[in-house]
Amino acid sequence: MRDIPPIHPGHILADQYLAELGLSQRKLAELLDVPPRRVNQIIKGERAITPDTSLRLGKLFGQSDTFWLNLQKHYEIEIARETSDLSRVQVLKDVG
Repeated sequence: MRDIPPIHPGHILADQYLAELGLSQRKLAELLDVPPRRVNQIIKGERAITPDTSLRLGKLFGQSDTFWLNLQKHYEIEIARETSDLSRVQVLKDVG
């Protein structure tokens, strides 16, 4: 188990982008052309970054299309590592 919990991309968005740029959630939603509720739920960690949102954020911030989606997938795999019981899953050694 990790000492530092996984960080949801919404927290990164809030702390490293909105705060740094002085953007409100409402203004970000306007710039992305999405409902403010979507931005709010992402920032609160209640909603995942979807491919559509990743495309929009990437374009807005001059990043790759997959930057935010990769953050989301990394977050999800870290959560799965902490919560999944893989003790009964064996490594397949001989396929054929």
